[in-house]
Amino acid sequence: MDLRQDIKLGAPEEVRDFVSAAAKCAFDVDISYNRFIIDAKSLLGVLSMDLTKILTVSCMGYDCQFEQTLNKYAV
Repeated sequence: MDLRQDIKLGAPEEVRDFVSAAAKCAFDVDISYNRFIIDAKSLLGVLSMDLTKILTVSCMGYDCQFEQTLNKYAV
């Protein structure tokens, strides 16, 4: 299953919450903007993204708790 969701992260606490939820997933989670693709389980990687932009999350699996986190930051 390949899920794509657009999200918006602002404060560092939101990034920490998102990365923590992604890290619990047993499958790959990527976050992208334009041509840049980052492992969503990497706090420094996500913080290096332009957080003023809408980011796209791609999941290679399904996790109910992670979907709740995605919905919290969905645009």
